[in-house]
Amino acid sequence: MSDTPSPGFPGLEGGQEQAAEEAVQEVINWYNIQLLEERRAPVPDEGRIEELKAGREGALADGAQLATADPEEADQIAAVYAARLKELKEP
Repeated sequence: MSDTPSPGFPGLEGGQEQAAEEAVQEVINWYNIQLLEERRAPVPDEGRIEELKAGREGALADGAQLATADPEEADQIAAVYAARLKELKEP
C-alpha cells in the first residue's frame, strides 16, 4: 500500500481511505439489498422502507464526508461502519 494520499481523498493515506470507504459501502449495500427485498415483498412495509432509506442516506452522507476526512476521522468512520454492519447482519 502506498503512503501517498490518493487524489480523491487528499488527507488520507491509502489504507485508511480504503478501509473507511469499504466499510461504508458494505453498509450501503446492505441497505440496498434490504430495500429491494422489502419492495418485492407481497405487502411491502412502507415504514420499514422509509427507515431503510433514511439509514442508507446517512451512510451515503458519511461516505461523502470521507472526501475531507483526516486519517483519525477515517479510522473512526471505518470502525463505526464495521460495527454497524455487524449489528445489521445479526439475526
